[in-house]
Amino acid sequence: MMRSTAAALLALSCILCAQQPSSVPEEKKQVEATEAVDLSAPLPDISTLMHDVEKNQRASDELRKKYTYRAASVTEETDSNGRVKKTESSVREILFTQGALVERMIEKNGKPLTDKEKEKEDERVEKEITKEKEKRAKAASEGKATNARGDEMLSAARILELGTFSNPRRQIYRDRPTIVVDYAGDKKAKSRTSFEAVFKDLVGTVWVDEKTRNLVRAEGHFLDNFKVGGGLVANVRKDSSFSYETTFVNNEVWLPAKISGQGSVRVLLLVHYEGRGHATFYDYRKFQSSGKILPGVTEVPDPAPDAATPPPTPQP
Repeated sequence: MMRSTAAALLALSCILCAQQPSSVPEEKKQVEATEAVDLSAPLPDISTLMHDVEKNQRASDELRKKYTYRAASVTEETDSNGRVKKTESSVREILFTQGALVERMIEKNGKPLTDKEKEKEDERVEKEITKEKEKRAKAASEGKATNARGDEMLSAARILELGTFSNPRRQIYRDRPTIVVDYAGDKKAKSRTSFEAVFKDLVGTVWVDEKTRNLVRAEGHFLDNFKVGGGLVANVRKDSSFSYETTFVNNEVWLPAKISGQGSVRVLLLVHYEGRGHATFYDYRKFQSSGKILPGVTEVPDPAPDAATPPPTPQP
């Protein structure tokens, strides 16, 4: 499904953290209710903090089902010297339907989909919904918790076994107090799945909102080459990196705001991709119980290109 390294890294960052036009309007100041936090207060225990994040993330996943939003993304395929060989852009509508998280493409390279492309996209979405339902049903029969895509969730306790969190400190991030913690995977840890193995080779930093105890930002990179399925499925080169940011919407839920990634990956021992990409999320809207969409629940950047707007300009 992924057509470039950047796309793969963007997807990876979404999984790890919970998945533009040339002229982007200046961000409007977001209104957020923030309680005063004593910056001199003792920092919480890291293990307790991570378990709180896990619990609150699950609650956020339930709230997220009430929202729909869009993502404008750009991916660049580069050569060995970093020169751009190919650029692609897209706009996707993201929502929950039939219990599944759906990303439906509505625009490609600055143009709306043709009728034929829409039909093909509808078929792809239906297959994805069916696949996610089957994955959730299988996991439920085995007593396993899953995320919105039907993938088994990795618990905070398990992540703490695969690596170490250290150097906790406070920072003000977007006018909100956050607790910042560094993470380093333990190469000697025993992983049970390919997904768990990701955390053994990962080094990064996470920002946790101190009031809501939710993940608000994450950055990571691989110190060494990372292999999926022993290298038979994919091989991610060292120094490949990603970043992920969320935004507090409607004063009740943290939703994706920005994702970026860059690096090199070889897929199925056949195709090698090298590149970078980024995605910006916008147009957050909430459903009423009746199914009607409530627009304008929060003030957010709106980088949505229309059909006449040229494809987004990639960021370095």
